[in-house]
Amino acid sequence: MTIDEIIDQALREDLGDGDHTSLATVPEGSVSKARLLVKQSGVLCGVDIARRIFNRIDPSLEFNALLSDGQRIHPGDVAFTLRGNPVSILSGERLALNFMQRLSGIATQTRRIVDAIEGYPVKLLDTRKTTPLLRELEKYAVKIGGGHNHRFGLFDMILIKDNHVDFAGGIVKAIRAVQRYLAEKKLDLKIEIEVRNFQELEEVLAEGGVHRIMLDNFNPALLRQAIELIAHRYETEASGGITLDNIREYAATGVDYISVGALTHQIQSLDLSLKAY
Repeated sequence: MTIDEIIDQALREDLGDGDHTSLATVPEGSVSKARLLVKQSGVLCGVDIARRIFNRIDPSLEFNALLSDGQRIHPGDVAFTLRGNPVSILSGERLALNFMQRLSGIATQTRRIVDAIEGYPVKLLDTRKTTPLLRELEKYAVKIGGGHNHRFGLFDMILIKDNHVDFAGGIVKAIRAVQRYLAEKKLDLKIEIEVRNFQELEEVLAEGGVHRIMLDNFNPALLRQAIELIAHRYETEASGGITLDNIREYAATGVDYISVGALTHQIQSLDLSLKAY
């Protein structure tokens, strides 16, 4: 689903057959101005989404962006201004805020974590723990915050997780089944496999045939041992139990990637407000 399709569906959900409150209370033919006011410090994200929303409602609205995605913002900053039909402004207000507040919350939390691992070459990754149908936008917000995107969906990478291993009958059977499948389907996809302990890690290292190893729920000390054992033969990724408070310990182990699902599924929206002036 494209961003414009998401916006169209969201507008249909919110507007229905019209914003009757605004249509009833606002004098016809009037012209008003409004501004997007920042009420909380963070990282801005979603300005172009807001522009598209208001343009979809009323192309005659004058949208003037004063700040851009990725900028650090503080209370009192103004992200953009609007001028035109106040009914159009009010009709798009909540939808624009809903998107911008959530996306800015994701970008802000991502930047906070990226700042916490500054100085280490590790890359911060998101996951598929996103709001259904909003993945493209939420993963965009992660990038705006300085993070990196993991796979987009189930189709663009092989990720053999614990359930796949258990259903397949073990590490070796799972890897070999994937290799056969990719050969039969003539697919060129990178392969990542999750391991839960050193026994599974040893099995992967003995079998080979993967690009990246995800070390799940390894504490920093064990993670460091595992990375030394892997010895740069494969990319490494840490996942599970990683928070803002301990992520720097994980980054110091030499791991290549750290994935944090909370980037997109445990987010506090940023406080923004659209006000007439």
